[in-house]
Amino acid sequence: MTEDPRTHEARAERLMRLGQSPSNRPELLRKSLWIGVWLVFLSSPVHDLAAGNHATAGTVAGWLGLVAFVGVYLMLVFRNMGRPSSRPFAGALIVVLAVLAAALSFSLGSAWLGLFVYVSVACGATLPLRTAYWTIPVTAAAMLLIALRLGENDLWSLVVLVLLIGYAMTGVGQLIRTTIELRKARATVAQLAANEERLRLARDLHDLLGHSLSLITLKSELAGRMLPGHPDKAAQQVADIEQVSRQALVDVREAVTGYRRPRLAAELAGAQVALTAAGVTAQVPAEPDLAGVPEDNGSALAWALREAVTNVVRHSGAERCTVEVLRRQTLDGAVLELCVEDNGSGGSGKAPGNGLTGLTERLEKVGGTLEAGRVKHGFRLVARVPADGAADVGSGA
Repeated sequence: MTEDPRTHEARAERLMRLGQSPSNRPELLRKSLWIGVWLVFLSSPVHDLAAGNHATAGTVAGWLGLVAFVGVYLMLVFRNMGRPSSRPFAGALIVVLAVLAAALSFSLGSAWLGLFVYVSVACGATLPLRTAYWTIPVTAAAMLLIALRLGENDLWSLVVLVLLIGYAMTGVGQLIRTTIELRKARATVAQLAANEERLRLARDLHDLLGHSLSLITLKSELAGRMLPGHPDKAAQQVADIEQVSRQALVDVREAVTGYRRPRLAAELAGAQVALTAAGVTAQVPAEPDLAGVPEDNGSALAWALREAVTNVVRHSGAERCTVEVLRRQTLDGAVLELCVEDNGSGGSGKAPGNGLTGLTERLEKVGGTLEAGRVKHGFRLVARVPADGAADVGSGA
């Protein structure tokens, strides 16, 4: 079963937030809970202090050391998880954690060896990958040496745990960094696409209007010079100016119409986003075969897709929607068929709405047809247009 893109997007968003400083109270609570879960390994030191196994001075020193250790750990991981830092400050805090873990374990016993798990987590979450790769096994080796010094021999499971959790945190940190970089790259691509579109519009307008405006300017100057002595020739220049300006206006209108004309591929991508955002499980083809299809015919199908998706999102109450774009051979020739089917109600109206009526007229202009109505499990819209542009548009009358 295909994973819902919204679920993947939400998971990536939450993961990215974990690698950033919280900006509001919900993010602060969420990150605190996520980090707080891992404090379960402090249960052994806390139980050791609460059991009264040490003198009063040792118990007080143990509590102070434990509070200091947790404070340094949280200060390091809470802000820097997923952000590798080469600054001496992060390294100094990890050294402080290691020294506290070693001192508390030496002085209070093997129940405190679990503190090295947090040293390993701090290395994996905050250090660059190359540094983390060797500091994690060094942490495990230091814990093992201290355990042997204390006479503990059966601690290989804890050594494996230190290594696994440390390297797991390197993966989490790398995933957070990759998610942040992908978000930045996506924003950059969108900005570049917008810039490219602006440049294309500027080039097209320059090509359309540059020559016409230059000719209008030249003829205006010429008419001004002819006006005193040759009013008839000046009138001819003014007539030429009017003709050139009208043609320029037609060119601009055609250009704007081309920019406003929907593209089927773009509408398919937009349909996927719109349906997913509305909570509808969507199956939408990515790259339709539009080879040889006239631009007007593809545009008519794009309008049909936009209208159909709008109806699904606003009126149908559907949970699933399937979009298909197929080439079919009929008695009248090859056609390109768009089929949009959902499991919703299709709206409450019994008669076709204005949208479907206008869509039918738009398709008829390019020799296409529209079929829309309820089916057994929902609503289906089928739009067809000639795939080769050879159909007689007027034959449908």
